[in-house]
Amino acid sequence: MKKSILLLVLMLFSLLGCQQQTDVPANDVLRYAFETYSRTAKALNPADGLPRTTDADGHWIVKPARDWTSGFYPGVLWYLFEFSGDPNMKQYAENWTAAVEGQKDATYGHDVGFQIFCSFGNGYRLTKNEDYKAVILKAASSLATRFNDNVGATRSWDWIPDSAPWTFPVIIDNMMNLELLLWAGAHGGDSTWYDMGLSHAHTAMKNHIRADNSTFHVVDFNPETGERVRGLTWQGYADSSCWARGQAWGLYGFTMVYRETQDTLCLHAVERLADYYISHLPADYVPYWDFQAPDIPNEPRDASAAAIAASGLLELSRHELQPEKKQRYFQAAENTLKTLCSSKYLTKGKQNDALLLHCVGHRLAGTEVDVPLIYADYYFVEALVRYRAMKQQQ
Repeated sequence: MKKSILLLVLMLFSLLGCQQQTDVPANDVLRYAFETYSRTAKALNPADGLPRTTDADGHWIVKPARDWTSGFYPGVLWYLFEFSGDPNMKQYAENWTAAVEGQKDATYGHDVGFQIFCSFGNGYRLTKNEDYKAVILKAASSLATRFNDNVGATRSWDWIPDSAPWTFPVIIDNMMNLELLLWAGAHGGDSTWYDMGLSHAHTAMKNHIRADNSTFHVVDFNPETGERVRGLTWQGYADSSCWARGQAWGLYGFTMVYRETQDTLCLHAVERLADYYISHLPADYVPYWDFQAPDIPNEPRDASAAAIAASGLLELSRHELQPEKKQRYFQAAENTLKTLCSSKYLTKGKQNDALLLHCVGHRLAGTEVDVPLIYADYYFVEALVRYRAMKQQQ
């Protein structure tokens, strides 16, 4: 009898241990995020700028709405409203979203997608405010001005560095901004915007993805002929290496395009990118800033790449048709979130306005290395909200 009771107790502890190992503390971390962002949303003034990274004391450094990261802070607030239903958080989200509205007219770069869809897009998704939809449609019309029919893609940057004199640069990051074109083209905007978004995805599929399933950061094109000139990097270690955040942008971006279009070529493309990404991760699932950086394991980790990939992998696991791959992608995302929720990466108890530590902006330029970054927080919170919803459905 005593032996049976002992075995029962051991089994119970074993089950509890397994539960501890597999569960991400999404609710606890989202509550921490709610408290942290409630404090800063109330204390800061949107008129002064929007958070991008933190200083040595852990306080947000703000940038003008023109900065490519301006849509992420209001986007986090919208996700925390979705999590909490709190009316004060909704008000914060509305106030900070309004600060970005002027970017709907921006035609000088591809980042209008980040700026507007992360803020107004989430706001419209949760409130169905028609004024928000009008802003989204205007932003899509602005982004569409950058599309080149010969290349079949939107131009990413207008500036030209002396060290890399490109003509028509298209960066892998740009995959993320196709959501603005695809969604707007299917929801009351010009239907050609949808065609532009899918065309860009196919162009990137053919030109950004290498034979080994890694990605170029930048591909330069001849705008007159559409011919691919060369692949290179701007933020990665080398032209031939795989910049971790770029791989994550591609993974997430092609997943999103598949969700919006059901284009099976995009699903096959993202499977390739996801398999490369997962197979090159270290044991804790947070990548080094570049997969071929020369001094691994002493190179900086990039929690922003991990957060982006985790959110993308969760969505990919929802759309994946093969059960084994579906489980692999979900498990990789779950393992990533477990690490990001740990004391090594989470700012809890460390006096910081952000949520995640140890991100990398531009390693080679020496800017924003081993710091919190607002886009890391955005995709981290998005991933936690997605994970929580998926676990509730299981």
